[in-house]
Amino acid sequence: MTIRLHGVGLTHANGTRALADIDLRIEHGERVALIGPSGAGKTTLLRLLASALLPSSGDLELLGENPWRLSGRARQKLRRRIGLIHQSPPLPPRQRVVTAVAAGRLGQWSLARALVNLLYPLDIPGVRGELARLDLADKLFQRCDQLSGGQLQRAGIARVLYQAPQLILADEPVSAMDPVLAGHTLSVLGREAQNRGITLIASLHAVELALAHFPRVIGLRDGHVLFDRPAAEVSPEELAALYANEQLQPPGDARPLHNELQVQRC
Repeated sequence: MTIRLHGVGLTHANGTRALADIDLRIEHGERVALIGPSGAGKTTLLRLLASALLPSSGDLELLGENPWRLSGRARQKLRRRIGLIHQSPPLPPRQRVVTAVAAGRLGQWSLARALVNLLYPLDIPGVRGELARLDLADKLFQRCDQLSGGQLQRAGIARVLYQAPQLILADEPVSAMDPVLAGHTLSVLGREAQNRGITLIASLHAVELALAHFPRVIGLRDGHVLFDRPAAEVSPEELAALYANEQLQPPGDARPLHNELQVQRC
């Protein structure tokens, strides 16, 4: 089992409750989308799963470990098994793409190897291969600040694939891409996760993309799980309840609801 949450809640220092009574089991190799309105708790849940936040209540098991019962060194070792895909990838602007992507393995390298890689990339073919999957092989030696927003997001995905983690947590990984490119990129990410046996959990605002590219969908609202089911079984009524008062289409027509969400984000 990859992930288990039982009664997990999180309340911020200012008293704001971000998550409440979350019960989830996510097995090894699953691909799961988190959807819900802004402020639903999607990013907070991903940060909990990255062991970046300590739950206020409940039990959390991550890759067979409770991260908060480990020593600091052991917890850091656990984090090396997790790949994080950010909405705005933290790639150094003046660094070449090949170096930035290769840095995905910094946690696995010695300090000497990491320093050498800064001066001369040690695995150009390996990095090029990951970039090629995302149609970025021609950007190998460009600087990161020469990339568009969508290209930066794809480079961030390539970096995590090069890392070869056991778990990938993606927070709005295709928000800067047009709908066609976003769909293609999620197809590549999902296929690679499946082929490599990686568990993939992604938060998405575009409902249509979540339903099309992830076998399992979890709907979050106000810090609670509203539904958790196979994508093919998510109903228009459930989506209407999830996004109630969000100025979307009224219940009864799932397709316009999906399309409006996708247009808003892309």
